[in-house]
Amino acid sequence: MLVLVPESLVNQWFVELLRRFNLAFSIYDEERCESLEMTEPKANPFEDEQCVIASVDWLASHEKRARQVLAAGWDLLLVDEAHHLVWTPEFASPGYALVEALSARTSGLLLLTATPEQLGLGGHFARLRLLDPARYTDLDAFRAESRGYVALSALAERLLEREALTAGDVQALAKLFPGEDDHLARRLGRIAEGDDGERDALLADLVDRHGTGRVMVRNRRAAVGGFPTRLPHVEVLDAPEDPTLLGRLRAEFAHDVGDTDDEPEHDYAKDPRLDWLLRVLDEVAPGKVLLLCRSRAKVQALEEALRLRSGIAVARFHEDMNLLQRDRNAAYFADPEGARLLVASEIGAEGRNFQFAQHLVLWDLPLHPDMLEQRIGRLDRIGQRGDVHLHVAAVAGSAQEVLQRWLHEGLDAFRGVLADGRELLRAFGAELLQLATLDADAREPALGELIARSRDKHAELARIIAEGRDRLLELGSRGHGDHDGLRRALAEDDAHAAMDDFALRLLESFGVHNEPLSANTWLLDPEHLTVDGFEELRQGPRACTTDRATALSRDDLLYLRPDHPLVLSALDLLVSGESGNAAFLVDDSLPPRTVVMEAVNVLECVAERGLDIERWLPPAPLSVAVDTRLQLRPDFAPGERARLRAGDRVFDLGPQRKVLAALVPPMLERARDAANEAARVRIDEAVAKADAWLGAEITRLRALARVNPAVRPSEIAALEAEREAVLAALPTARPRLDSLRLVASTDFLQLRR
Repeated sequence: MLVLVPESLVNQWFVELLRRFNLAFSIYDEERCESLEMTEPKANPFEDEQCVIASVDWLASHEKRARQVLAAGWDLLLVDEAHHLVWTPEFASPGYALVEALSARTSGLLLLTATPEQLGLGGHFARLRLLDPARYTDLDAFRAESRGYVALSALAERLLEREALTAGDVQALAKLFPGEDDHLARRLGRIAEGDDGERDALLADLVDRHGTGRVMVRNRRAAVGGFPTRLPHVEVLDAPEDPTLLGRLRAEFAHDVGDTDDEPEHDYAKDPRLDWLLRVLDEVAPGKVLLLCRSRAKVQALEEALRLRSGIAVARFHEDMNLLQRDRNAAYFADPEGARLLVASEIGAEGRNFQFAQHLVLWDLPLHPDMLEQRIGRLDRIGQRGDVHLHVAAVAGSAQEVLQRWLHEGLDAFRGVLADGRELLRAFGAELLQLATLDADAREPALGELIARSRDKHAELARIIAEGRDRLLELGSRGHGDHDGLRRALAEDDAHAAMDDFALRLLESFGVHNEPLSANTWLLDPEHLTVDGFEELRQGPRACTTDRATALSRDDLLYLRPDHPLVLSALDLLVSGESGNAAFLVDDSLPPRTVVMEAVNVLECVAERGLDIERWLPPAPLSVAVDTRLQLRPDFAPGERARLRAGDRVFDLGPQRKVLAALVPPMLERARDAANEAARVRIDEAVAKADAWLGAEITRLRALARVNPAVRPSEIAALEAEREAVLAALPTARPRLDSLRLVASTDFLQLRR
């Protein structure tokens, strides 16, 4: 897998893949490639790892590396911030050309973007032609097709809102469902009578047959829900009598917006913004506060000024700190008893999630609205349990005031998400920067006029975006089904996992002791570890949690869920070892001269990984209980007292060896036959389920192909081949004996033969 991202997001992707999904990727840059080539000069450095993250800008600008990455061969290509790939019929950016060449050689391609078609379909079409160059060949044809989708959106909207359909809607539906006039008339009649189920079914058919959701998915903030309200607190501070302050602020602003590479020295001890910050901290106490600013130098200057003026506990976060230091400081900020204020440079706005805090202080403002949105997104995200308070201040007459007023009064950027920020900056950015260089009196009339024009332009672009929304795409992305049921199941699973100490007990069995640190957190201590192979504990004790909310707020904690590598390693050791695969239990509650064998088999199907055969036949235990008369005991369970005392009783079965040799083989054979019978039932059920589901999907695609050009014959053929392979693989499943337990009455120990 190759992940291509902008340079600024390389480390963020590495951290998120590792922490959220336990996927260890390798970061590739020029230094790494040169190092690998020193060892093997003729080798392709990209063939050294299976999972790679790299900067798309670096590869696109380096001809040799581009050739090597193309030659390496990938199964999946993922491109983040895909809207940065520029394409027109006359021009393709180097990044776009690289991704196009890679996509032609890679079977899987995933493009991620937050701005798929903000202000035009040209860039949107450019990305779709990467995904499916055979389908998307002509931009003008795509524009005409998209206009048709927008027209259908109005019809879909009326169905969704349960409004009465117009005569024009009925005519449009007749064209959309050719050959189904009578059936359509009956459906519309039921809808007119108030049948919401029929209305939803018709809407689903409309989306399925004529929507664009088969080639893309879109999640809109309004549709997803769960986001907080933004409450801006914007102030203009009176300028002090210090005549040098505005000059210093202008120099700081010039560096912030990239006009100069020379960052001035910062001394905030007497800056009016520091007084404002201390006042904000007092007003929101004891709430947590995240402060974001442009650079490491500002972080250090602010920390020094706060140390002199206040006793508040402060954590810092900047690019010159290593990953471990950042993790510790972020954890210190997340701790309820830790720092109230985290002062972070721009790197704190990339990938870190601080949704446990509700107050964001913007010490300075980025020129680009997208960067502002990225900053706000550290708190304004799903999982935020309160309103997000944005605290912004600028000194009257300063260059910073110009930017603050433009963002607040012209774009309303602190209250809502800007879908058109890039276009607005392109239209007004140069004029804005020019005004920032002027004195307050000289710029005021022009600034007011600029803000008014920006407000009008923003309203116009917002209208264009709203009118161009593809409602069918959004409905198709949302899908259909029991979303509430799935949400409840996930919540119940999380609640169960938070209370279940299985992972802790499992690790304890290998000598990894645990001790509670606080609510929902434990310290794993490998001091008495009895085996090798736990990579996460090689550096010593680690803190962990089984609670999702705690894990989301504490990046330094191991989140022990069944798919965590530490738990998987322990499970592999347990399953592959001999411990527990054979056991003997004496049950005082059994009648005399009673012996029952419990055999646990695992039903497994060996098939090509691409078939995902576990969908139909997941590995599942088949438990069989057989007594000495070779009779099945389907409801058998040892007594609770015997199970609780099992670990305290040690038996010498040497004298019963001959008895066991006579009893066990026929009982084992009977258990094996019973397991095969049970397996055959499960296999037949799986075959029927797979045949029905895949057959229905093939039928659906064939029907879609008659009205939707996006459905190609190759898709139907691939699904037919998949069904054939699945139906051939499932009958080959076999039960594998996994473990045995012999449960005997008390008098068994006195038997001799």
